[in-house]
Amino acid sequence: MQLDTYGQQTQVLSQGANRVLRNTYMLLALTMVPTVAGALLGVQMQFSFMAGSPFIAFMLFMGISFAFFYGIERNKNNGLGVALLLGFTFFMGLMLSRILQVALGFSNGGSMIAMAAGGTGAVFATMASIASVSKRDFTNMGKFLMVGLVVILLAGVANIFLQMPVLHLVISAAVVMLFSGYLLYDISNVVRGGETNYVTATLAVYLDVYNIFVGLLNLVMAFGGGDRD
Repeated sequence: MQLDTYGQQTQVLSQGANRVLRNTYMLLALTMVPTVAGALLGVQMQFSFMAGSPFIAFMLFMGISFAFFYGIERNKNNGLGVALLLGFTFFMGLMLSRILQVALGFSNGGSMIAMAAGGTGAVFATMASIASVSKRDFTNMGKFLMVGLVVILLAGVANIFLQMPVLHLVISAAVVMLFSGYLLYDISNVVRGGETNYVTATLAVYLDVYNIFVGLLNLVMAFGGGDRD
């Protein structure tokens, strides 16, 4: 009798996790629309977020981002949370436009952007498959990943002042590896029932995908950039 009850509870949890994961993937696909719209608008406008003051721009970006995070978390159980998430992804598209402008300044800019996007898709598909199929629990990676995130943030802030190309490449490679790990962690957290809200889950996975793309694009530009137009 107890085994039957346990089996029923496990089945209910599994169905709930699958529903959250399905909704997360659907909303993640939707977030690409405002992201692309923001990026295209930013490229057309030659958008530059306080380019003359990188540190102030970074602090302002973090402030705006955390304001969105707070609003999304507070409203994750209603439609406003989804609206704020889509607004945040539009903002992130605007922020993405700067690196896209740099990439498009190369003769092979379009192909480099496509390569970075393809690589991001491959990483996402791989990590999502591993998290969904593997019986291993990846949610215990959280503390290790958080330490890595703090180190990368500190290195990124330091390089605002140091402006070292080699350190920039090291940070970009570390970002790709770290957020690939976060992708595994976040999807595993949904699969195992640790995250039951698809809006929160979508925000986490979106940030993973976004940072992997930016890191890959930086690496592709460094090693595969053609002549400047």
